Amino acid sequence: MISGLLLGEGGESMRNRRQQRYVFWLCLIALSLLATADAQIADQVPDQLRDVGVIEHLDSELPMDLVFRDENGQPVRLGDFFDGQRPVILSLNYYRCPMLCGLQLNGLVTGFKDLEWTPGQEFEVVTVSIDPLETPALAREKKQNYLKRYGRPSAGSGWHFLTGDEPDIRALADAVGFGYTLDKTTGEYAHAAVTYVVTPDGRLARYLYGIEYPAKTLRMAMVEAADGEIGTSLDQLILYCFHYDPSTRRYAPVAMNIMRVGGGGAALILVSFLAIFWIRDTRKKKNQLKRKMTA
Repeated sequence: MISGLLLGEGGESMRNRRQQRYVFWLCLIALSLLATADAQIADQVPDQLRDVGVIEHLDSELPMDLVFRDENGQPVRLGDFFDGQRPVILSLNYYRCPMLCGLQLNGLVTGFKDLEWTPGQEFEVVTVSIDPLETPALAREKKQNYLKRYGRPSAGSGWHFLTGDEPDIRALADAVGFGYTLDKTTGEYAHAAVTYVVTPDGRLARYLYGIEYPAKTLRMAMVEAADGEIGTSLDQLILYCFHYDPSTRRYAPVAMNIMRVGGGGAALILVSFLAIFWIRDTRKKKNQLKRKMTA
């Protein structure tokens, strides 16, 4: 009987080892298939799209000496839009873009509408065309369209639509890690949708991806970029409790910081309560002493 039990246990052990080997080999086969699929997908990417994408260069300085033309055809330096006090929102688009650029710029307009701040006052906006063939006249037309949609005419002094020559455009794109390419068949550019938040002295502070830019995200990104030079004390407190989460493209709460703020608030309430109690107790003792002296 004992030998039978031992044989049974040994058979079960052998079956377990055999199952483990099966699982091991299945995992190897699955990994191999995944690697093959990834390689096939990579091979299927068109050559013209291999350079399209974004490589983040956070905290890198922008080349301020690059020269462009504003919507009136006047030459301007990139550095002209940085005053050392206000953050700058930068986007790279092209004005003949049939879809993506329009969606991105409309997303910015929607976010700006919900902001109390206005371009030209609390911050600047610079939109640069990546197409060297586009003209200031086209840039001016696009600017008028977006300002009309925005509904704040005063923003015209703070939202700049630029065109430029190929070397300067490429230099700016390389500085921010913006990969794009021209499809010579269609004459259209392949590129990503990304907006850059830049510090007042010209360093890349935040990359905001996609075509939707909630006002809260824009505001917190600019407060962060300006290092407290714009916004209120409440903005600073909110920024302390939140950090930017690239996976969700939103500012998410930081539990530890919230606990610290909550703990600090609780301590302040306790101190205030004790101070009130001490003042009342002191007054009470003084009144009792006066009554004894007059008695």
